[in-house]
Amino acid sequence: MSNNKYKILVVEDDPNITSFIQAVLEANDFQVLTAPLCRQGVLMFSSHNPDLVVLDLGLPDMDGLDFIRQVRQTSMVPILVLSARTEESDKVTALDLGANDYVTKPFGTAELIARVRAALRVTRHSLQAAAPGSIFMVDNLVIDYDRRQVAVGGKLVHLTQTEYNILALLSQHTGKVMTYSAIIRAIWGSMDDGSIKKLQVNMANIRKKLGCRPGDNRYVTNELGVGYRMLDE
Repeated sequence: MSNNKYKILVVEDDPNITSFIQAVLEANDFQVLTAPLCRQGVLMFSSHNPDLVVLDLGLPDMDGLDFIRQVRQTSMVPILVLSARTEESDKVTALDLGANDYVTKPFGTAELIARVRAALRVTRHSLQAAAPGSIFMVDNLVIDYDRRQVAVGGKLVHLTQTEYNILALLSQHTGKVMTYSAIIRAIWGSMDDGSIKKLQVNMANIRKKLGCRPGDNRYVTNELGVGYRMLDE
């Protein structure tokens, strides 16, 4: 898969470091957006739906940890922290808040690209993240990841492979909103003009097969304009 399908938001206030990161990423065929302030980064995240965020913590208007807190309220898009802070407590706090990786400055070109690709691979293959034999249950819905089977009220539900993949992905991020972009990247690997419509059609089929009538958000709720969330109770 070509990297140029991925959009990366760099939130960093040092113009020299920003220029370096942007040059490295663009040389490896990634699309790059930049923001020098935390608040600007949050706004750009909401409007551009990036596939990954490269985040500095020492931002002039807000701490980068606040960016992680805000983003994790609505999205599981991977966040790669690049920071001069080397204390273990800083790393633990960032990771506990939801950062996917933490790299201390200075860093090398090869390491940066390797970390970015690793974070994107985790997202791309998140459907395989569940341990073999594990089972997800909410209300009377049961997903058996090992057998790739779904049942409602003890009766098997016959989903297409794509429909199962979408439902399994949402269940592995239960309680969290997954953006349309994140779901589409994970399921189909790329965006096109009809991607959101294609996702909506699949979701409508999933709801129908699970026995949900229109407006029934028993298992999955649609956060309008943002994405979908699997309920955790």
